[in-house]
Amino acid sequence: QVQLVESGGGLVQPGGSLRLSCAASGNIFSIVTMAWYRQAPGKQRELVAVQPITSNGRTNYTDSVKGRFTISRDSTKNTLYLQMNTLKAEDTAVYFCNARTRTYSGSISDYWGQGTQVTVSS
Repeated sequence: QVQLVESGGGLVQPGGSLRLSCAASGNIFSIVTMAWYRQAPGKQRELVAVQPITSNGRTNYTDSVKGRFTISRDSTKNTLYLQMNTLKAEDTAVYFCNARTRTYSGSISDYWGQGTQVTVSS
């Protein structure tokens, strides 16, 4: 089991910045990737950015946030971050932290945080 606790959401004006944090605890050594997703009202949850943990894979971003958002991780704090710059109204959504784990037998599980609201509005 992995527990995820997000923080850092809020209200920001267009063009502003926010940094989201996601603190992981529990069986963190089984985590293979961590990611940020978001879900806007009336829309499906979408992947925003993903970072491999156990391999040398590259981070990936959805096209709409490339050049504006940066995903990073502090392994000493077991915390994932999402730095969001030049925010737009269309970035308004509930943002969720995700951790994917894999056991030695190959069983994969997804864990989710509770979500944090980001609202971009003047």
